[in-house]
Amino acid sequence: MKILFIGGTGIISTAISKELIESGEHELYLINRGNRNDVLPEGFKTITCDINDEADAAKKLEGLEFDVVADFIAFVPAQLERDYRLFAGKTKQFIFISSASAYQKPLSDYRITESTPLSNPYWQYSRDKIACEDYLMKMYREKGFPITIVRPSHTYDERSIPLGVHGNIGSWSVAKRMLEGKSVLIHGDGTSLWAMTHNSDFAKGFIGLMGNIHAIGESVHITTDEMVTWNQAYNAIANALGVKLKPYYVSSEFLAKCSGYDFTGGLIGDKANSVVFDNSKLKRLVPGFTAKVRYDQGVKKTVQNILANKELQKEDPEFDKWCDKVIDVLDKAALEIKS
Repeated sequence: MKILFIGGTGIISTAISKELIESGEHELYLINRGNRNDVLPEGFKTITCDINDEADAAKKLEGLEFDVVADFIAFVPAQLERDYRLFAGKTKQFIFISSASAYQKPLSDYRITESTPLSNPYWQYSRDKIACEDYLMKMYREKGFPITIVRPSHTYDERSIPLGVHGNIGSWSVAKRMLEGKSVLIHGDGTSLWAMTHNSDFAKGFIGLMGNIHAIGESVHITTDEMVTWNQAYNAIANALGVKLKPYYVSSEFLAKCSGYDFTGGLIGDKANSVVFDNSKLKRLVPGFTAKVRYDQGVKKTVQNILANKELQKEDPEFDKWCDKVIDVLDKAALEIKS
C-alpha cells in the first residue's frame, strides 16, 4: 500500500511506522516538520512541511494519491476540514485518531463498546475529538469520504511510564520519588480499573484496519483486554524500580480543585473512571488480533529503558514540591480534625 502519515513519530504512530517500514511491503510517506524522524529506521519518504500551512502542504502533495492517509495530530474540526480539502478524492481510506476519553462520562455502564455514547462534559480535549468525529461522519455520509475513526485509550511506549497523576513534564518525577522513598499520589483509593496498551500491540490492530474495506465508515477502539487497578499499576512500576511503593491516596475531586494541572479532564473526565473495553469489533475486523504485552512486563521494559537513558529522566521540581505540599496539607487536616 501507498501510505501517508500526518505526524508519524509520536508514541502511537512511531510503532506503526516502524512495523510498516520493517515489513518492506509498503511505501510510507511522512508529512511533518522533520524534528523526530530520526527515531525511525530508514525506508520511508519525507514531505517536510507544517501541515497547518495548507497552501504549502497542497503544493508539496500535488500529484500524489494514497491508499491510506492517517492523521495522528488533528485535535479540532478545522484541522479535519483542512484534511478533507487536501485529500478528498486522493485516498481510498482516511483514518482519524480520536480518543477513548470521548466515551460517556460519567459512565452508565463500565463496559465500553463502540456504541457507548460520546459525551464528556469534563474535558475540552475530548469534546473537540467528538466534534472531529461528527464532522468526518458527516463527510462520509454526504460526500462519500472514506473515513475510519480509531479511538486509542492509554497507550504507552518505552519512553514514558504510564501514570494517573503526574506533572506537565512527564512521569520521571514520580519514578524519582519512588526511588527516593517518598510517597506518591494515587487518585481515589487505587482500586478503579484501567487499560494500558503497549504501542506495539496498538500498531498491530491499527495496521489490520489499514486498507480494510470493512473498516470504512466505522469507529473502532484499539486497547488491550487486560485491565489493572491503579494499585496494581503503581506496584508494577515500583517493582520494576526495585523499591517498595508508598502510596498516598487523594480523591480525584480534591486533586482537580487544588492544582494548576488538568486533573478535571485527565482524571474526572478519564482515568478516575473504571473502564472495561470490549474489543469484539476490532477482532471481527482484524481476525487474530490480540494484545500480547502484559502490563507488568511492558512497564518493566519502559522503566529499564528510562533508567538507561539520562535524556529521558526529565526533572520536574515544581511538581515534586506540589506533591509534598498536598501530602502535608492533608496530613495536617487529618490531625486537626482528630484534635
